[in-house]
Amino acid sequence: MKQTPTFIFDLDGTLLDTLADLAAATNHALTTYGLPQRTLSEVRQMVGNGVRRLMLRAVHEPLSPDGGKTWVEDPVTANADGSLHPRFDEILAEFKRYYVAHCRDNTRLYPGIVTLLTGLQRRGCRLAVVSNKLQAGVTELRNTYFPEWIDVAIGEREGIARKPDPAMLYAAMEALGAEKSSVHYVGDSDVDILTARRAGVPCISVLWGFRDRPFLERHGATCLAETPADILALLDADEG
Repeated sequence: MKQTPTFIFDLDGTLLDTLADLAAATNHALTTYGLPQRTLSEVRQMVGNGVRRLMLRAVHEPLSPDGGKTWVEDPVTANADGSLHPRFDEILAEFKRYYVAHCRDNTRLYPGIVTLLTGLQRRGCRLAVVSNKLQAGVTELRNTYFPEWIDVAIGEREGIARKPDPAMLYAAMEALGAEKSSVHYVGDSDVDILTARRAGVPCISVLWGFRDRPFLERHGATCLAETPADILALLDADEG
């Protein structure tokens, strides 16, 4: 029997442009505790590994006015002596509080995403989202932007390891009743490439998100989509 195609999507940088709201929450938390703000370019490079890693980088990384450093390749988790900012847990909590309340202020669907999700649904595909974003934020964004398309939306919460651990993908597959051989994972980062590799499923890396083609290819991307329409074309080519 032919298996139903399953597409599991990353959220930030893949379906939604969330960068402005992530940066706003980051800078709100930083300024609340007297720390310097980060540029949009800096925050772009800091996201992808969950909010704790984002704030570790925002608090502890040296300032980079041109945004040229790629933190995901050289992550810093504390001060040079290994210590955390003495109020780091409070800073992180303030980020979480603010972001959950403001996660929809500037967030938008990327162009072509509605057509993509509608097209996949019409082709009978099962759809899910997995994200290192807090579960409350994932649920809020799913309910706002994808209620008619996405049935399963898994975010960061206790009891399930964050990407690049494949646990989130496995949980989504189980919830959808999907066999691994039917799954395509879609994301915009090196974290997504590694997650798919560890789960044993193919990864489609998108070029409209937070990382560019050279970065993705350097981290092992083999299937790239320049536009959401390219994903439908890939599916139709496979089906043909």
